[in-house]
Amino acid sequence: MLWTILGLILIGLIAGLIARAVIPGKQSMGILLTIVLGIIGSFVGGFLGFLIFGSDPNGGFLQPAGIIGSILGSIIVLGLYVLFTRRRGVTRS
Repeated sequence: MLWTILGLILIGLIAGLIARAVIPGKQSMGILLTIVLGIIGSFVGGFLGFLIFGSDPNGGFLQPAGIIGSILGSIIVLGLYVLFTRRRGVTRS
């Protein structure tokens, strides 16, 4: 169980860092929020992968397709975050 949690944190960190590198602009978030971004992105990527491809989640989470899905999910989540925070900032001015 401990290795699963540590693996989830590590994959979340990697996916979050890659998403932050891909999305242009400044995202004011620390390392903890980057990990949370990656973990949420993993769930989003896994859910989308299940909907699109009907993949079996019993194969384990440490697979190349799962890691790619985590990165893509993190990019989607961060893109939505940036979109909504920029829109909210423009509305106030």
